[in-house]
Amino acid sequence: MYIVTNQIEIKKGYAEKMAPRFTSNQDLKKVLGFNRVEVSLLEDDTEDTETINVTTWWESQEDYENWVNSDAFKKAHQRPKSDSDNEQSTSPVIGSRRIKSTVLSSLGDIS
Repeated sequence: MYIVTNQIEIKKGYAEKMAPRFTSNQDLKKVLGFNRVEVSLLEDDTEDTETINVTTWWESQEDYENWVNSDAFKKAHQRPKSDSDNEQSTSPVIGSRRIKSTVLSSLGDIS
């Protein structure tokens, strides 16, 4: 099992608004090797920002890499269109980092 977590730091108050963007793509269920996606809010005491973890589970690193290099990935990661240029420049995203890991041992079901 291969797990990828994108930790995304965003402006305070946007986590619940952004979370469905990562779990609403039903086509992701059809991608070879995809198992699950989950969005969680990191518990911390930061007053101005919050961090969401977007975690995906894959059968293998190869399956994940195939997804990242696909046209479907590019389409899924396009920024939403807005009515004005000002909305485009005011993204709530401050920064992000990607954490990749391989499961060496586990107990229980991830569902």
